[in-house]
Amino acid sequence: MTLAHYMELCKFRIGTIIALTAIIGYMAVAETVDPVTVVLLALAMVLGSASSSVFNHLYDRDIDRLMKRTARRPLVSAGAADQRRALLFAVALMVAGVGLAALALNWVVAAHLFLGGFTYAVVYTVWLKRRTWWNIVVGGAAGSFAVLAGAAAVDPTLWLLPLLMAVTLFLWTPSHFWALALLLRDDYRAAGVPMLPAVAGPRRSAEAIVINTVLLVASAALPWLLGQLGLLYGLVSLGAGALFLSETVRLMRAPEDRTQARRVFFGSMVYLMGVFLAVLLDRHLPMLWT
Repeated sequence: MTLAHYMELCKFRIGTIIALTAIIGYMAVAETVDPVTVVLLALAMVLGSASSSVFNHLYDRDIDRLMKRTARRPLVSAGAADQRRALLFAVALMVAGVGLAALALNWVVAAHLFLGGFTYAVVYTVWLKRRTWWNIVVGGAAGSFAVLAGAAAVDPTLWLLPLLMAVTLFLWTPSHFWALALLLRDDYRAAGVPMLPAVAGPRRSAEAIVINTVLLVASAALPWLLGQLGLLYGLVSLGAGALFLSETVRLMRAPEDRTQARRVFFGSMVYLMGVFLAVLLDRHLPMLWT
């Protein structure tokens, strides 16, 4: 395999989102921001995420060849030697990420990083993905560990706000991924992967997205309602939630509309950025005024 293949295996776009999520967890509880800590946290999370992604490529190579979207992935046609190299690469990345987190930050950050990677690689990829449509619901917990890791980099004893944010991340994943799976449901059927849209069809999937999004938007309001974040956070997060929820309702009214499914998929990312922005504004905008 070439260097470009190894880069592709790492799925750095996902790693960037994971690192950003950890940074938001850090910013949510930090009174002052240490740039060195932020950089080390981000690097550790990218390494851990890359490890899980490489393992995902390796384990799923048999079903990847059955789907148009993934048929050209590096390990689909790789030989045994490249597969062994990929496994060693995944292990090395995880050891590097956990080691960096433990040595430069603290063991709680390292534990959350490892648990996030374990959830994605083992719980989701190995155990659930091919067995049940609940796969991405439970597997979504992988992203929640990133925000817990970020907060632990400040103070491992601060738990309530990070936990509430982790719940929001947990509920965000199904709405995000089911919208994508609506677009790719034929691929998942061809590979025999029981993603919800592949087994339940567009209408029931769209209804599930709406129900999940209602829970998601409600969960995002809890940090404000429980006094962990202020009114500014509440207004921005609820505003972003209302816009995203309206897109999911439009999808429920036209579940076969692939254009609307695409809007919901990209809208979920805009919504998440809105919640992240709400946290930053609420926690750090007042500090800039003082």
